[in-house]
Amino acid sequence: MPLYDPQTTALVSIDLQGLVLSRPLAPHSAQQIVENTAAIARKLKADGGTTVFVTVGFSADYADAVNQPVDESFSFPEGGLPPAALAAPAEIAALIPDIAIVKRQWSAFYGTELDLQLRRRGIKTLILTGVATNFGVESTVRDAYAANYAVIVAEDAVTTLSQEMQDFACTKVLPRLSRIRKTSEILAD
Repeated sequence: MPLYDPQTTALVSIDLQGLVLSRPLAPHSAQQIVENTAAIARKLKADGGTTVFVTVGFSADYADAVNQPVDESFSFPEGGLPPAALAAPAEIAALIPDIAIVKRQWSAFYGTELDLQLRRRGIKTLILTGVATNFGVESTVRDAYAANYAVIVAEDAVTTLSQEMQDFACTKVLPRLSRIRKTSEILAD
């Protein structure tokens, strides 16, 4: 039985942009995540599937960013995000997505029109790639599962800040919400 039907499947790529990819990532490098995502996107498009590139973005004053007290906050540069922070790597920029979403929270669903755009296209299955596995990717997987999408996480096309964080997400949390597969398995389908 096939892993997915390309006609009703969308790749949802999370935060492949300078702001996120310039951070120290593990266990997979930014380049590996970009290469694997691009390979999945090209195959899925060739087979009639849908591609969705999700990026994070804020207004110059960050008034639209979540701003609550936490123990480990993320600081943003004064005056808004520079163009390099928003730019996609060349391999991703060369691919034209069917849907482009700008999010302001971890999940690509919360406060965006992602669900609407997927449902209008008859999408039933999502393949998730991107950064960070246990933040933006996991939040999106949780919301996709709650919205009754079948979800496949490309384990070697997602990464985070440490091997330990990746292992916990991919062995304890995500298997309860999705199917975890290698890029090679997704491409072979």
